[in-house]
Amino acid sequence: MNQMKRLLALFVFGCLISTTFGAYQPAQGHRIEPDDVYHRAWQLVKDNYYEPGYNGVNWKELEHKFDSKINNLEDAHKYIKVMLKSLNDPYTRFLDVRSFQDENDAIDAKIVGIGINLQQTKDKAKLLITRTIEDGPAERAGVRAGDEIVAIDSSNAVGITPEQAAEKIRGQAGTPVQLTVRREKDSDSKKISIVRSEIVIKAVSTKMLDNNIGYIQLTTFISNDAAREFKQALRKYSRADGLVVDLRDNPGGLLSNALEIADMLLEGGPIVSTISRHGKHTDLASGTPVTHQPIVVLIDEESASASEILASALKDNKRAKIVGNKSYGKGLVQEINKLPGGAAVHITVSRYLTPNGTDINKVGVKPDLQVQEKEEQLKLALDTLKGEIASTKNPVRTTNLSYSH
Repeated sequence: MNQMKRLLALFVFGCLISTTFGAYQPAQGHRIEPDDVYHRAWQLVKDNYYEPGYNGVNWKELEHKFDSKINNLEDAHKYIKVMLKSLNDPYTRFLDVRSFQDENDAIDAKIVGIGINLQQTKDKAKLLITRTIEDGPAERAGVRAGDEIVAIDSSNAVGITPEQAAEKIRGQAGTPVQLTVRREKDSDSKKISIVRSEIVIKAVSTKMLDNNIGYIQLTTFISNDAAREFKQALRKYSRADGLVVDLRDNPGGLLSNALEIADMLLEGGPIVSTISRHGKHTDLASGTPVTHQPIVVLIDEESASASEILASALKDNKRAKIVGNKSYGKGLVQEINKLPGGAAVHITVSRYLTPNGTDINKVGVKPDLQVQEKEEQLKLALDTLKGEIASTKNPVRTTNLSYSH
């Protein structure tokens, strides 16, 4: 993404196939051999990478290329990164033990932290808080979206990345961290002490809008609870005349969530086709949707992967109108693979096509109605939905006509 957004302690992006998680525990007395870790990663890519030519890389050559240089686990991890980088695929990547645990926590919908989204400005000069988790430690302490972090405890934070900031902010539940923040239009900085705690990540937020329209915002597909939360929202607004589903700023997550949520809304038809080295598979809607209400979906340039799968499925099956800006354009699916020692690798295992057979990778999903400003996007969505509701309540009726020749 142009401006990668991170939830503190979560470094997750894209459409993932969930695997069995948990830290690797070697048998008692068994020593993890560093070269085994490297070769395990090499074999996983060899067997599963979606592109049979490995993007022009001689994969066989890499099998033993670094054997003489791997003396410990740190070396193994270093050369796994070098090996994966050769594919020139930003989504096939190495996760150290901490990052992999963060991902597990995200999927379990629980993290220990302070509950903020971080974003570095394009010029890398500022580290901004773009969102605070509702009733999270940061929000309760008075941190606001739009605040610039200038220091973390006694360490200067100007110019550092969200990942570097997360390392400094991490800590055990119940311990404090001090953020020095500068608020927009306020030249003075302010020190705020925040106590870290376990945070339950909610994937869905809702509100009832005017004219009996339900608003459902889905911020991530990574949580195992995302589909369940979405179904609860549909039931909550079962008597609404129509629904706005907001996928803006949603970077994706688990493929299974996208499939399950699409199935709740579609009255039939294909959801998505995935193409791997082993063939093509198309997932079809069951034809038993949770709702038949008119729907308008909001997307923007930060809507990626699983968000694009859902938006495309609803658009191509003519189930919903899409409003906003063209989406990010990530048409690749990764699988999470655990390595001995507790680290992991993401491997791109397939590409996907929308129900109409469109490859949106590096292209994005084009909305039916395009508009730039966020406030205008929601306004247009509501106007569009009102028209859909009106046509549903007052269908155009025709009579049988006979023609004489």
